Amino acid sequence: MKTSRSERPMRRKALPPRTEKMAVDQDWPSVYPVAAPFKPSAVPLPVRMGYPVKRGVPMAKEGNLELLKIPNFLHLTPVAIKRHCQALKDFCTEWPAALDSDEKCEKHFPIEIDTADYVSAGPSVRNPKARVVTLRVKLSSLNLDDHAKKKLLKLVGERYCKTTDVLTIKTDRCPLKRQNYDYAMYLLTVLYHESWKTEEWEKNKTEADMEEYIWKNSSSEKHALETLLQIKAAEANTEVTKEELLGTKEVEEYQKSVVRLKNEGENENTVLQYKESVKRLLNVA
Repeated sequence: MKTSRSERPMRRKALPPRTEKMAVDQDWPSVYPVAAPFKPSAVPLPVRMGYPVKRGVPMAKEGNLELLKIPNFLHLTPVAIKRHCQALKDFCTEWPAALDSDEKCEKHFPIEIDTADYVSAGPSVRNPKARVVTLRVKLSSLNLDDHAKKKLLKLVGERYCKTTDVLTIKTDRCPLKRQNYDYAMYLLTVLYHESWKTEEWEKNKTEADMEEYIWKNSSSEKHALETLLQIKAAEANTEVTKEELLGTKEVEEYQKSVVRLKNEGENENTVLQYKESVKRLLNVA
């Protein structure tokens, strides 16, 4: 059933925009208390945005969709930030007086976490790169013995920097920053406990399987001592023990040259050092 025009309700007259009723000393944080899309009726500024048509000016703020597409920071004015900081002071504690140097902070808090936040103009305030978490810790701050440290270095591979003694773990698999932080801490915990485990096959490691050459109880030490004992027995009347031979300057220099040759590989310097140490050890001119 159709109604006549006289019976239809009268359309309400549009109210004037809020900007016309604002005072000069308007409390701006009450206008934009939280993050919200751009509202042309509440912003008393002649904001324009858009592509100018026919050498004109960009579109005004009324009905401008370009201003609605991007995030704004009208809620983060200096006055609003000051109020937020003032409200958060009740939940903050003073910096510990004992942590008055970087060395003390590093000693008591060895784990360093790096994250990044991004500000970009786009349809969303979230940036995929903000989820990345980087964990850094010095191996010297971890409670590791020689076996655990070597096993940990094998597990982490290139993530360890020998120059700075820093282990770096970077996580970005999870969609949220907090999830990647938990995952990084989980990886560090697993690496630490796995490095302390000694498997059955590790007990059967030979000298060729070692990560680095160790002089003590090695075949080089054994053969050098046997050779020196035979020489001393043939030319001298006094008996010399193995401990006395190991403490001589010639044996110590030979030990350093052998360890360097095995660990660094053959090059001009290591071979020459090994040659000279052998000549001094055997007293060959």
